[in-house]
Amino acid sequence: MDQLDYVIANRQVYLDEKKNRLDSLRRSLDDAADDRQRFDILIRLYGEFHSFNADSAYNISLRQEETARRTGDPALIVNALMNRANILSATGMYHETLGIIDTIKIETLPDYLHPFYYHIKRTVYGLLADYAAFGREKDRYARLTDMYRDSIMSVNAPGTLAHVITKADGLNVSGNPADAINELKRFMADNELSEHDRAICAWTLSESYGKLGDKKRQKEQLLISSIADIKSSVREYISLRQLALLLYEEGDLDRAYRFMTIAVDDASKCNARQRIIELSNSYPMINGIYVETVRGQKRTLEWAIVIITVLSLVLLAVLFYMRKQMFRVARARRQVEEAYRQLNRLTEQLKASNAKLSEANNAIAEISELKEVYIGRYMDQCLVYIDKLDGYRKTVGKLVNSGKSDDLKKLVKSTAFVDDELRLFYEQFDRTFLSIYPSFVSDLNSLLLPEEAIVPKKEGSLTTELRIFAFIRLGISDSDRIAKFLRYSLTTIYNYRTKVRNKAKGDRNRLEAEIMKIGKDDDSRNDGA
Repeated sequence: MDQLDYVIANRQVYLDEKKNRLDSLRRSLDDAADDRQRFDILIRLYGEFHSFNADSAYNISLRQEETARRTGDPALIVNALMNRANILSATGMYHETLGIIDTIKIETLPDYLHPFYYHIKRTVYGLLADYAAFGREKDRYARLTDMYRDSIMSVNAPGTLAHVITKADGLNVSGNPADAINELKRFMADNELSEHDRAICAWTLSESYGKLGDKKRQKEQLLISSIADIKSSVREYISLRQLALLLYEEGDLDRAYRFMTIAVDDASKCNARQRIIELSNSYPMINGIYVETVRGQKRTLEWAIVIITVLSLVLLAVLFYMRKQMFRVARARRQVEEAYRQLNRLTEQLKASNAKLSEANNAIAEISELKEVYIGRYMDQCLVYIDKLDGYRKTVGKLVNSGKSDDLKKLVKSTAFVDDELRLFYEQFDRTFLSIYPSFVSDLNSLLLPEEAIVPKKEGSLTTELRIFAFIRLGISDSDRIAKFLRYSLTTIYNYRTKVRNKAKGDRNRLEAEIMKIGKDDDSRNDGA
């Protein structure tokens, strides 16, 4: 039902598509190379107009006959006459329809026109049976309808839409709707259907379910058929009218009235007199009940307005009293809000103080840890250096006592001893630093661009660049002091620091501040633990 409401709301979209198709066919008609091609285009135009505008379809059938006569092809002339008979039948002109179709001899028709011939005969006699006033005539027309229904099935191959629909129609008429349902469901499951074909199949299914008394499935198929009709942009249909009557029985007057109004409007625009006659029997009833319902709603609304007016006056009095109370409450609320703001200010100050205290505690804890580690390492290193100096003293003494002045000069001039000690000093520094900040290398690289990561030559050691920023992490940010520790020139240290800053992901000026935060999260977690 929601989908039907949606397609009805968007009818203009489907009508615009229809208009575009008609305009395209008209242009093709103007550009036709000869009368035979022109006739083929007129056939397609007739198909578009047949269930859309009966007057236009009738005029097109006249043009078809004129074009066919110019070609001199008897089959085309008869085809045009049959199209005219078909549209006359749709407008309720049954006598004129039979006047044309009875002049055509079936044996003179080409095979491809036999289904159309029998379709017109079956349609007109079926309509005459529906509207016959007396039983004798109704029975005669019903027999003719059955005869031509059988003829349609004989000239259409089993499994085609025409054969299946005609067979299902016959089963419905003969009191076998369940068999009709099986035929239609099997056909719909095995074939890809256009919107127009789906509308026809769903309508026939709704007739079958209606005969079985299954109102729910009948309504479902009427919905499907109505949706397909609107998407196909046809105006001559039955499904929406039947759905409106079913909704009327269920008490859904709003939709019943709206759908019936649309059906009447479409039938009028199409000039489908047969459908207008059918609608004339049911529309006044639904319209009258809808109007009476609206009048009842209007009376109820008038009473509701009176009651609402009285209640409004009472409400005004209550509001006047409440207004006084609200002024009192407002004063109290302002006092509470002011107290609350003061409390918030104090709370924010307390939070700031706690944050500073926590930061100071973390810094103290970090400094304490650094002191413990580095004092211990410093004492160990001093003892090692004392032992090494004593060994160096003994070596010099031996050389002096033995008079080996040349060896002594070589020993004094050589920097190997100092170089070895520096190397050991740096290794000791690297191990000590990484024991305190084990994730320093990965944390520092996370601050750099991926392609600029600094990777040590071996695990557990630092490169010169990493060692410079390790000193900065320890709080030694003065380039002169770092240069003395690493025995580099001040310019070299500046260059290293600038080079690494240029590799930063974000703000290069914030890099060293971010490096100072490395390890602090771990320290905070350890404090919490």
